Amino acid sequence: MAYELASTEETRRIVAGYVAALQRGDIDALRASFTPKATWTIRGDIPVAGTWTGPDEILGGFLAQMFAVLDPGAPVTQDLRPIIADGDWAVAEWTSHARARNGTPYDNDYAVVFHVTGGHIDAVTEYCDTSYMRRILFDQEPGQLSAPALPLEDLKLTAPPD
Repeated sequence: MAYELASTEETRRIVAGYVAALQRGDIDALRASFTPKATWTIRGDIPVAGTWTGPDEILGGFLAQMFAVLDPGAPVTQDLRPIIADGDWAVAEWTSHARARNGTPYDNDYAVVFHVTGGHIDAVTEYCDTSYMRRILFDQEPGQLSAPALPLEDLKLTAPPD
């Protein structure tokens, strides 16, 4: 299936919609943001490094594994800065705030590159301090870690307080 390239403003709107859905914890809207063969890539020496393909892997694999190492009782928020867009490409910069299962605060800066076609996100590359991510989230004491990735239907995202 061929997709039309997006305009700059459409790309900015779609990426802003994705971030808003993430902030609301809206799994259905997150799923609808992606093309069926969308990819999400993150590099580094972390358990979630690699390329995740399709909404099921992105949400039920990557995102679920990320949330599995977070304290489910603490909010996960993003402070979004302006989205820079050009044609079908956009870069969103934000700081994520959360708490690891062992109680350690997690505050990491992200630059996330999105490619949009046909009104949906079809490729994402995430950049952040993966050394910090590993140290705070993935090198917790084994007893502090949750079970392996949750089934997508059990994934609970926490919306920020009003």
